[in-house]
Amino acid sequence: MASHKGVSGTILEAAFVDPAYSWPPAEGQGKNAIELQASTALMKSAAPEDASLMRGIEDEEISLCSSLMSSDDEGEGGSGRRPRFKVKNINGVETVHTTRGKFCCKRNVEEEVLNSKEIRVDEDGNPVTDQEAMERQQTFTNSRNAAKMSKAQRREERQRRILAKKKKKRREARAAERYRRVPEGILIYRLDTSDRTISLVSGPSSNTNMESLLREMVVVHAKPGSDPSRRGLVLTGADGTQFTFVACEQRTAIAWMESIDMMLASRPNVAVQARLAESGHSMTTSRRASGWAKGAESKLSQTEREEIEERYVNLAAYSNNLIRAGAIPNNSAASKSKGKEAAGGAGGIYYTVTQVREDGEEYDEETLESIAKRRAVIKDSWDFFRMVCSLLRDRRKYDEVFRRMQLDTVYPYLNSMTGLNDPGDDMAMGGNIGADKPLAQVARDEYDDMSSSAIARDLVQRAEVALPSLVEICKALAGSLGMEEVGVGPVKDAGAALRKAEKKYEGDVLKVTDYCRALLVVKDFPTLLALLELARDSFGPLIRRVKLSTLKTDRSPKPGGYRDCIINLELKDHICEIQIHLWPMWVVCGVDGFRHYRHCLEYSTDTFGDPFEALAGLDRKTMAELIVMSEEAVADMPLETLEWYHEKFILDYFAEAGLFLHHGLHEWAETTLRTLIKLRCQSPDIGPDHHETITLFRYLEQALRAQKKNKEAEEVAEKIFKNKQQKRTEKVEAERSLWDQWVMEPFESIIDPNKKDREEEEKIKKEVRASKKAWRKIREERFKFLDGAEN
Repeated sequence: MASHKGVSGTILEAAFVDPAYSWPPAEGQGKNAIELQASTALMKSAAPEDASLMRGIEDEEISLCSSLMSSDDEGEGGSGRRPRFKVKNINGVETVHTTRGKFCCKRNVEEEVLNSKEIRVDEDGNPVTDQEAMERQQTFTNSRNAAKMSKAQRREERQRRILAKKKKKRREARAAERYRRVPEGILIYRLDTSDRTISLVSGPSSNTNMESLLREMVVVHAKPGSDPSRRGLVLTGADGTQFTFVACEQRTAIAWMESIDMMLASRPNVAVQARLAESGHSMTTSRRASGWAKGAESKLSQTEREEIEERYVNLAAYSNNLIRAGAIPNNSAASKSKGKEAAGGAGGIYYTVTQVREDGEEYDEETLESIAKRRAVIKDSWDFFRMVCSLLRDRRKYDEVFRRMQLDTVYPYLNSMTGLNDPGDDMAMGGNIGADKPLAQVARDEYDDMSSSAIARDLVQRAEVALPSLVEICKALAGSLGMEEVGVGPVKDAGAALRKAEKKYEGDVLKVTDYCRALLVVKDFPTLLALLELARDSFGPLIRRVKLSTLKTDRSPKPGGYRDCIINLELKDHICEIQIHLWPMWVVCGVDGFRHYRHCLEYSTDTFGDPFEALAGLDRKTMAELIVMSEEAVADMPLETLEWYHEKFILDYFAEAGLFLHHGLHEWAETTLRTLIKLRCQSPDIGPDHHETITLFRYLEQALRAQKKNKEAEEVAEKIFKNKQQKRTEKVEAERSLWDQWVMEPFESIIDPNKKDREEEEKIKKEVRASKKAWRKIREERFKFLDGAEN
């Protein structure tokens, strides 16, 4: 796609698929050959023919107006000729009066005398005084000196303008040659937003249907296409003709759709108004259909719209140039293995977004720097939004894992247990805030005269002394129970301890109890119960706290949804910590679970019920720019090439679907979500009934209802409802299993139907008794060695 910013609009050029061809080509039809053909055509355009064409342009005389000619080309220059003066003799008759004679003979005599004198005249013969002559000479001297100073500048400006015109001619020549050699199956169209026209600028292919070929259209309406490739645009002309364009690149379709939407919200020029009036089309109808004519954007002035349009096209151009230059890092081996297929194929060769000034100059460094800074800001915003989507996705995974774990027959027994020194962190349930933590390091007398940093350094040293003992304990536990994962250390450094104390414990470093730390990953709840029993029997006197609160049904999890068990014990007069993780929870994020917890805590993501809520309050311009960044993120993996194991790109496309929903591009949101649902159903670890798949179905229902596709939306809603019913059935069956085990004991309960609270209490007691019995059975089968540990 190429674009040219004119006085009142933008010109965009891009590659589209000829309707008579398929794109990408079907397997076995030589897609690589088509790419090679396109590349070769471009190389030929710079070969001998192109070289001769360029020489012709070099040899062609470039004419400039007189104002751009230097003083050398203008003879004496802009200052004119030096003023010249001469002396002129003037002859004439002068009447002279004299007195002759003396005394009485004295008389007045008048006689005529021939006289001659010199005067100063200019080149036209006009007399001038000496003062006027001096002033003219000074004016000329000053003008000549000024001309000499600006001569080099004028010559430089002249050369610059000549080069600019040559560059412009070269570009036009290359474009003409380039579009003359477009590969089979590709058509190049030009969109001019100043006159709202789209026109064909390349020649047809050999199989092109000339009767249905669109050559020109005045666009009055546009919407995203519903094709699976997500590269389609449905445009409507002033005469009511509707035509579907399928771009060769996803980025082309998105940039054109946004530019057309901006165009339709702007006020058309007089020529466009006349053409629309001839066709009988209402300009108001076109404007109302644009998202840029609604809400706050409807109050924008024409100048503001043009500025927004230019900034958007600049950002799209800059992003595309980075993509084409390979300047965007990609850590996906899958996308690299796709090669040019992932990059868009031959159509991508014609996707070149360049802004060209009317005089042929490129952007100056200041403008490019401004665009780069804006991109950096939007890129950070995209990264944050994507992170929120990732964090809430993992939060839902944790919630779903815990829901399934509660179906374990031993869970009611575990849920009834009370930890040691464990009021929990949930204040609503009577828990403690950080400063009220019931456990702390030993407060030594010498600490009274030490600073917090000195105390932290001392505790670090004591942790290093206690670490070998903690290692031995973890080895013993892991060897007895067959742990899934075991990790010890490293010792927390003093700086990290001080930051944690400041953030959670009002600066009290003694409240930090994980200087010396280890982690154990157990398989399931029965293994956790076995570990707790083994720890109690093996080193019970050393245990100072057992924290089970986050594993309780009525307690909140840690920020981000994580749940675990913590055992604190005192070794070598130092409080150490063993973090016990459950394998189903652990595998969601693995060792990155702490990073997930930290980010959720920092950004308070638990306050979001929906990741797309993070987009609330953003204006339309920012949303459009975020979509540019989302396309930059998936540039190496078009939607149609996505596979179920491409987790990174699946998350990118999920975030982009949220942008589409909020930006009114519901057709593309639907297409993206349907593809993601298909991939999740194909995944061996997820499937059609997984909570993540159901979440995608909920967003799909939203996109369908926005398009008035109510029948399809109801079908999706029915599937969501059935999944909810299935979860209820699973819970009922799990409870029934517990009751089946309980009824094997003597019927001892007394049911009081008049007291629902008592009914619930009795029900819980029965569930716990049945769960405890189930635990004893499992203990007998899997953990028989615990009987020996008691002795």
